[in-house]
Amino acid sequence: MLFEYLRWRAGHGYQPRSNARLRASLRAFYAWRVRSGARADDPAALIEPPRLPRPLPKALTESQVDALLAAPDIDTPEGLRDRAMLELMYAAGLRVSELVDLPANAVNLRQGVVRVLGKGGKERLVPLGEESQHWLERYLAQARPQLAAGRPVPADAQGRVPLFLTARRHAPTRQEYWRALKRHAAAAGIDPATVTPHGLRHSFATHLLNHGADLRALQLLLGHASLSTTQIYTLVAREHLQRLHARHHPRG
Repeated sequence: MLFEYLRWRAGHGYQPRSNARLRASLRAFYAWRVRSGARADDPAALIEPPRLPRPLPKALTESQVDALLAAPDIDTPEGLRDRAMLELMYAAGLRVSELVDLPANAVNLRQGVVRVLGKGGKERLVPLGEESQHWLERYLAQARPQLAAGRPVPADAQGRVPLFLTARRHAPTRQEYWRALKRHAAAAGIDPATVTPHGLRHSFATHLLNHGADLRALQLLLGHASLSTTQIYTLVAREHLQRLHARHHPRG
């Protein structure tokens, strides 16, 4: 009876995640019944878990990224800082924690690279690109001195001086960056609900693959320990190609 009910659900539009939650509840219920002595067997023990679809990252289009990067008011020190942060995050595919925690000595403008401390304390070198390098130079020359207000910038608990500053001469928190990103998304005409810091990292990876980047190189740039983590972006790129084919091919 239990298997017939689950089979009926699967054939009547119930989502795999809903069925997975039901299976977990049934297993907990029947396990309790067996422990309490009310049943001698557990009919839920043989139920196979439903295969859940792998979630795909949400990426912005290239035109949306262009609008987002141009949204901050660069006539203010905060706006120029935000422009440099957005450009760097998109150019280097940084996690938001990696971005806000960057020390001032992590950027080498002469060599055009940024040294990133990723998950597990693993370091990686990521190229900056001309645009992000340009905006970092402007931020360091114009906005950062104004935000520091001519006073020494305090170091954090690890003795590192932050690269990006608020008016309080501290690094922005992840929450502050999140709010700024939402604000700039709205100014760019993009639904703020669709824009997240991690989404900008996904956009970096997806756009690189769409333009022919090698998967191994992308793994190094993202700082993934396993190539299988990076391979999910091939699904995103494949969906993009399928949409292009459907839109432009005469028999699409």
